Amino acid sequence: MKKLLVAILLVFSLKSIAQDFEGTINWSIRMEITDPKIKAQMEEAQKNMQDPEKIKEMQQSLNDPQVKAMMEQNPQLKAQMEKALAMMQSGGINSMIPKGMIIKLKDGNMLSRLDGGFIQNDFLFLKGKDETYMIDHSAKTYVTTGKNDDAADSLDVKVTKTNESINVLNYPCTKYLVETTASGTTITQNVWATTALKGIDFSAMAKQQRAAGSKQALYFKDIDGVPLKMEMKSPEGVMTMEVTRIKRESLPRADFVLPADYKETKQGAFGF
Repeated sequence: MKKLLVAILLVFSLKSIAQDFEGTINWSIRMEITDPKIKAQMEEAQKNMQDPEKIKEMQQSLNDPQVKAMMEQNPQLKAQMEKALAMMQSGGINSMIPKGMIIKLKDGNMLSRLDGGFIQNDFLFLKGKDETYMIDHSAKTYVTTGKNDDAADSLDVKVTKTNESINVLNYPCTKYLVETTASGTTITQNVWATTALKGIDFSAMAKQQRAAGSKQALYFKDIDGVPLKMEMKSPEGVMTMEVTRIKRESLPRADFVLPADYKETKQGAFGF
């Protein structure tokens, strides 16, 4: 499941070249774990997370004076532990998987946010600085994930255009096959892209930055148009992302500003 979650985060950090598009794009996310071993592990973890005794132990741990003192010194850790407890109480491991994603674009800047799931940080790409920030609002901290540097490590990616097509939100989309391999694991992606949506130039992407602490990179230079649906397959499972709404609207500039009172840290959730 970790590789599939990293794939979502890679999408967050794409260097979007928005020429004149301003507005909001909503994505749905569906995840299916197909590996029997991982599936069994997740079922066992789900059972443990919903065990009343485990929840009680977690509550007692958070009330321990030493743990409290440690959390007061580390707001980020405090936010993560409280979030973990809330998810144990609300639905276990299933509540850790995001159901969607919201992307806002303005003047070449991009703000990304997951809908649901354990990772609730914002990802803010600022075109003027060519940097992406992972923002933790609960801890009032942020991590600079690095510049979109052409010297960054990347993968060899094979992109094949097909003759297949579908409509997504009435936009005609052409299917592309994308294959990447890292550490012996191959991820196959089906990407459906449209040339009918004007104002966003994904073909201008070169290497993207290292996202989520990974050396993986996605290339869109060989895909003509804007991706509206992506299906990612790995030995662990299948994740499907699809655009459900595109709304051109005026967005406040304040949405694309790094909060002045937030502190920079070197490490975010899950060690990213």
